[in-house]
Amino acid sequence: MPTVLIIDDNAAIAVALEVLFSLHDIAALRAASPEEGLALLERHSVDLVIQDMNFSADTTSGAEGKALFGAIRARHPDLPVILLTAWTHLNAAVDLIKAGAADYLAKPWDDHKLIATVNNLIELGQARRALQQRVQVELRQRRELERGHDLRGMVFRDPATERVVHLACQVARADVPVLISGPNGTGKEGIAEIIQANSSVRSGPFVVLNCGAIPSELIEAELFGAEAGAYTGAARAREGKFEAADGGTLFLDEIGNLPLAGQMKLLRVLETGRFERLGSNRERQVKVRVVSATNADLPAMIKAGTFREDLFYRLNVIELRLPPLAARPLDILPLAMHFLGPDKQLHADAQAALLAHQWPGNVRELKNVMLRAGLLASGDVIQVADLGLPAPAASDANGGGDDFAAREPDRDAISLALSRAGGVVAQAAAELGLSRQALYRRMERLGIVRP
Repeated sequence: MPTVLIIDDNAAIAVALEVLFSLHDIAALRAASPEEGLALLERHSVDLVIQDMNFSADTTSGAEGKALFGAIRARHPDLPVILLTAWTHLNAAVDLIKAGAADYLAKPWDDHKLIATVNNLIELGQARRALQQRVQVELRQRRELERGHDLRGMVFRDPATERVVHLACQVARADVPVLISGPNGTGKEGIAEIIQANSSVRSGPFVVLNCGAIPSELIEAELFGAEAGAYTGAARAREGKFEAADGGTLFLDEIGNLPLAGQMKLLRVLETGRFERLGSNRERQVKVRVVSATNADLPAMIKAGTFREDLFYRLNVIELRLPPLAARPLDILPLAMHFLGPDKQLHADAQAALLAHQWPGNVRELKNVMLRAGLLASGDVIQVADLGLPAPAASDANGGGDDFAAREPDRDAISLALSRAGGVVAQAAAELGLSRQALYRRMERLGIVRP
């Protein structure tokens, strides 16, 4: 049962509130003075405080209530406080709302509105505590992941990325092919490096072949090698990527671009470990862990007849899906600072601009933006103009539009986003799909104070 602490020197008001709460399954504690209230807070677990603004006789300034609120806020910064005030104290109450009070209650109060407000604040507090517990669990898991595995210096903070990294470490020791899917520039090669670094062949070579960067007529020679004279320009024998990766890992990026002839030979190597160089009849044997990646829709390519179904299932024993950067918003600022380096800082407006951008080029685009900003910025603090990002769409900048109205965040959604972001308005705005200015306007309209 949730518990409310009532701090009011008027016994009649305290009893009335206590009775009202008991009718709605809310326990109540009473204190007649600020000192008694603060002492009760130290001894009991309380979900919410309702406090008066004045306690001494003939005092109407609200100074005592302001001091009490400051003491509660200092000792219990996350505890919601509702101010109990007469109309003469309204200005003081509004000032405290701006300082972080949850709401104010004018005398005489409306029972239905009071209970609704109290229930909402209690639920919000419970959600915030659950979120904090989840964050602590995630932080502990992250530290365990970093201690127990070689993450190759990968920078990430978003739970969506952490899930992929955790799964990559989990499957690394299994000697099975892994397919990493996701848009271009999301960091698929980094995931492949983590798999190699934590595998049983981590001491072996890590060889990369971008199948989309090699002409189709040369891809087989790149994979399997070629004898001298096997094709025009082959003046001498050369080893392929499979030979180079023997005893280690071969990362085949953009596997969807592999031509059908190469797909057939790749399937045979995956099944037997044997292959012939182009222009040779002598079989060679290798032991290679194959990790592949694609941004293509391989099932659609199978239906179109451009990708072998048997190869797909051979490659897709384990699939790791790496989301686009826009779906991993908590990664954006840590990555930006990593690319920027220790000698530069990001202005708050620049952080907001980074969080608001959709990043169609994903991590690769972010890296280029930060490297350019670091080179072109006139000072040590990166401003919005230094980023060179396109202006946001009008609907985002104005916080309006029919499409936006359909997903207008309510008070609880905004409060939860702020709590999840640790009070960082720019980060909460990005989560809600708003500009920082649009979120500030909604916070002001709804009376929400940054935690």
